[in-house]
Amino acid sequence: MRNFMDVSIMNSPRMKSSRLFLFLAGASVILMLMYIHLVREVSELQSSIQSYRAFGSLGLGGSPNGNNVLDPNSLVIIYNRVPKTGSTSFIGLAYDLCSKNKFNVIHMNTSKNAPTLSLTDQMRFVYNISNWVEKKPGIYHGHIAYLDFNRFGVSRQPLYINIIRKPLDRLVSYYYFVRYGDDLRPYLIRKRMGDKMTLDECVAKDHPDCSMNHLWLQVPFFCGHHSDCWVPGSAWALEQAKHNLVHNYFLVGVTEELKDFVAMLEYSLPQMFKGALDLYITGSKSHLRKTVKKIMPSEETIAKLQNTKVWRLENDFYNFALDHFHFLKKKTLYEEEGSGRLLDRGQKFSYEKIKPKKPLGS
Repeated sequence: MRNFMDVSIMNSPRMKSSRLFLFLAGASVILMLMYIHLVREVSELQSSIQSYRAFGSLGLGGSPNGNNVLDPNSLVIIYNRVPKTGSTSFIGLAYDLCSKNKFNVIHMNTSKNAPTLSLTDQMRFVYNISNWVEKKPGIYHGHIAYLDFNRFGVSRQPLYINIIRKPLDRLVSYYYFVRYGDDLRPYLIRKRMGDKMTLDECVAKDHPDCSMNHLWLQVPFFCGHHSDCWVPGSAWALEQAKHNLVHNYFLVGVTEELKDFVAMLEYSLPQMFKGALDLYITGSKSHLRKTVKKIMPSEETIAKLQNTKVWRLENDFYNFALDHFHFLKKKTLYEEEGSGRLLDRGQKFSYEKIKPKKPLGS
């Protein structure tokens, strides 16, 4: 009788309802937990997208559809290289790395090596770089003065990089380069080939080949396409060049510390420059081009050049750039004890106290 009663109770409608209730309650709990997990995943994804878009506003790239998204595949760098600053050695690294790291390198050659462009050519250049999707990511390089893309309605500028050199060292290198050439293309006839006048003789004669126009170069390259940029000794041009260096250049190095410049680019832009430091140290790119013959100027010549306003402003700009480069380098790199290898200091910031916890608009 007891067994029959137990079976009857277990099969009663009340018991069946209780079992069904427990089953539904358990399923509801599971669904609720799955829903909470899904909401968290969606929230984290939205936060990641918002952060990604925020990085895009830094000008480090951009997607073809125009969204402000950091897209390494759309990164464009302009290296408006100053003559006789080690630019051939540096860009040689990019040509060696472009296939391996999957980016393009494009040389921009201007008529008669003119560093400034006509207004129509400025527009063409900006349009090409902004819309030549097939050549992104890419590095454009050439002897061209800084060009502000914002003037042409472009919301995001490419990344500008450059290298500068001590003004007198650069002048000496240029003066003898146009007379004796270099070891990269020793058979190329230069425009002053056969002219054996030394820089000392040139300065003593006030010859046009060593005029202040040849010394006034790094400031105008950073100043840009305004007419006053190319007036030798313009204080306004110096201030504009400094402004552009700080606000519109990603990184400016110096010839005398080219290895550190390469290291900074490798760690900050690895999608293009991964492997550049080892290639610079162990390869043949560290001194790709050397002027065949250089005669260092006398103390009298140096004193005469340094007594000009042009040299003082050019030297002011060089020291300004050097101090800024050292500041960034100290924050970014350190030497590994023992090996002396330059290493990245790593990330020194984190995010916390993120509110509201729920995604906006939910």
